[in-house]
Amino acid sequence: MKGRPLVGVIACRRQVEGHPAHTVTDKYLRALHDYGLAPVILPVWEKGVDTSLLERLDGLMLTGSHTNVEPHRYGAERIPENTRDDRDRDSVALALIPAAIERGLPLLGICRGFQEINVAMGGTLYQAVQKVPGMLDHREPEGDKATRYAPAHELAVEPGGLLARLYDQPGAQVNSLHQQGIERLGEGLRVEGRAPDGLIEAFSVKDAKAFALAVQWHPEWHPQESPINDALFRGFAEACARSR
Repeated sequence: MKGRPLVGVIACRRQVEGHPAHTVTDKYLRALHDYGLAPVILPVWEKGVDTSLLERLDGLMLTGSHTNVEPHRYGAERIPENTRDDRDRDSVALALIPAAIERGLPLLGICRGFQEINVAMGGTLYQAVQKVPGMLDHREPEGDKATRYAPAHELAVEPGGLLARLYDQPGAQVNSLHQQGIERLGEGLRVEGRAPDGLIEAFSVKDAKAFALAVQWHPEWHPQESPINDALFRGFAEACARSR
């Protein structure tokens, strides 16, 4: 079949010029395009989830966002540091994730997407990692984009997993632009990498029929300049091509 594999990219819902809009930051779309994929933006309406859309796709990406999963979705009370929600995206993401896994659709989660998959699989989140004793401050540094997306800490790759098969080194330097993180890992997920403080930075879906990997950092930022990020996108692109 000719043409690039089609990858659905979940949108965020926010106000643009006084109107509700569906938005995706260009860096995610550009990264997919640069690895031979055709991104298709998926709108999010809280009461309009249609998982049958997945039948027309060759892969699904859940992007990062400035918003967080609403804490009631994993049984937690909101804390003061957690102020930005997107309930429309929550509803769509939490419906698409199990449907994509069941269908065997290649799945890549990044930052918020990483957290969404964990919640969809019954896991919980720290709402402010920097307040947890023994944890690092994983929030993005002040400065320009180059500073914010610069490598921030070491990633220890767990041996024997999907990430280790994609990237054959024991560790890598990754960026860090998140306040939230995994508290309890969801059912059926396998740890693929950790930060120096032990925080889970990558996981896979154990019994997935296809590529199903999520990371807490931002590999979409100039991925070809980082061996581990390049490996992630190459692996996802190859899986989407097989799916097609």
